[in-house]
Amino acid sequence: MTDPTEHYFTDNPAASEAERRELRTTLAGRDVTVTTAGGVFSPGGADKATSILLDVVPEPPAEGDLLDLGCGWGPIALTLAMRSPAATVWAVDVTERALDLTRRNAAALGLDNVRAVRPEEVPEETPFAAIWSNPPIRVGKAVVHDIMRTWLPRLAKGADAHLVVGKNLGADTLAAWITAELDLPVVRVASRKGFRILRVERP
Repeated sequence: MTDPTEHYFTDNPAASEAERRELRTTLAGRDVTVTTAGGVFSPGGADKATSILLDVVPEPPAEGDLLDLGCGWGPIALTLAMRSPAATVWAVDVTERALDLTRRNAAALGLDNVRAVRPEEVPEETPFAAIWSNPPIRVGKAVVHDIMRTWLPRLAKGADAHLVVGKNLGADTLAAWITAELDLPVVRVASRKGFRILRVERP
C-alpha cells in the first residue's frame, strides 16, 4: 500500500512507461483519461477527501495564480486548470514522479496553464488568488504547521484557501491553530463522511 505521506514528502523518480497506467475519471464535469502510477498518493483515482473537496468548493477565480499543495497525479490542479483556463495553476509537490504525472496529464488534456513544480520553484513574490489542498496530515503536526506557515500567508488580500481534513485527524484543532498562529479567520464550510472543508480567509 502506498504510504499516504508520499504525495508531498517522498522523492522518487518519474514512473517508467511500464509502471504508468491509464485511468478513466471525471474532473470538472468532464470524462477524462489520465495517467497514474504507484508511488504517488491515491493512484487508483481521486481519494474520498479530494473528491469531497472538489464537490464542495465554489468556482475558483477566473484569473490569477492558483495553488494546489501536494498535487499527486494532479486531480485538484487539473480541475482548477479546466475551470479557470485564464489562470495560472501551480501544482506543487516534492515528488518528481507526481510532478511528471501531473505534467503529462495537463499536456494530454491540453491544459497549458499548469505549472507542476517543486515548492522552491514557485516565485516568492507570487500572491495566490486561491489555494486548494488535501494536505498530508499524517506526517504530523510540526510538518503540517510548517506547510501552513509557508503558504497560507501568501494568499492575496481578499482571497481564500480551501483545505480538506479528516475530522478524526485534527481538522478542528488545525483550524484553531491557523487562527491563533497565523491570525487568519477559518470557517468550516462543510462536513461530510468524516471530513471537514475549511475555508481560510485573507482579509
